[in-house]
Amino acid sequence: MTSPAVSSRDLPHPAREEIRLEGVLHALSDPMRLRIVRELATRGEELTCSHFDLPVTKSTTTHHFRVLRESGVIRQTYRGTAKMNGLRDDDLDDLFPGLLDVLLDAAGRQAARLGEDGA
Repeated sequence: MTSPAVSSRDLPHPAREEIRLEGVLHALSDPMRLRIVRELATRGEELTCSHFDLPVTKSTTTHHFRVLRESGVIRQTYRGTAKMNGLRDDDLDDLFPGLLDVLLDAAGRQAARLGEDGA
């Protein structure tokens, strides 16, 4: 039996049971990646990569999205020519109950304390 053809536009994601706490914490330890995740959580919907106006180069932005995807924090899918990004909050809440909420709350408090524009 042959497996179905995989599109070259399908991106690899870890299965829920493959997501590791240390990978999630590493992904969220970077301010730009945390900013992306905060925006996704605040909006509660999938957003295109171009939606995010990060103060880094396009290649660095691509790297940040890849780290988030490979750690299991976000899911990326193509819709036409747009790469859509969605938070895997259901998977993360199942595996690490309350972790994402606590981290996002702490990040929001820090942004407010430092007077940063936050998501």
